[in-house]
Amino acid sequence: MTSTEAAAIALQDQAALWSLGEIRASDVVDAACDALVAGLDTPGLRILAACTRAEADYDVPELLPEALNELGLAFHPVTSDAGREHAARALARRMLAGELTPRELTSRIHQRYGHELPLTERLAELDDEYDVLEYGNGTVDEVDAEVRAEARRLAAHPHPGRRLGSRRG
Repeated sequence: MTSTEAAAIALQDQAALWSLGEIRASDVVDAACDALVAGLDTPGLRILAACTRAEADYDVPELLPEALNELGLAFHPVTSDAGREHAARALARRMLAGELTPRELTSRIHQRYGHELPLTERLAELDDEYDVLEYGNGTVDEVDAEVRAEARRLAAHPHPGRRLGSRRG
């Protein structure tokens, strides 16, 4: 994966996490700056990256969809199936990057989606397994390993709306 592809994935993940309320708008601005440094460049991305921390909360909702569109990236409403799945994959990537523990990942997924989202059903089940470990034969390490494997599966799942070849600059 090229650095521009990685930066595009990171920006799109930050957009999904922001819409979910997991991160601040200023984190999206930081991802836009990183995308510029990596070589992605569109007018909307430059405007988004130029936002100050004080402006981010007000400007990101308006600027982000256009910046992603110019890059050929989709911005799905968090209430849509595609948006929920993208947010779940972004959370899985955060866990794999060490920003969340396996237990935190399963808890967040289970709280947000319950057992209703097919893509994350196994993580919701694993969250239930953490809750009953003291009554069974399993260990935290075994469940953690299963969560990591499931997170890798989610992270490898195709990215929605990636059309980097159509970006303008």
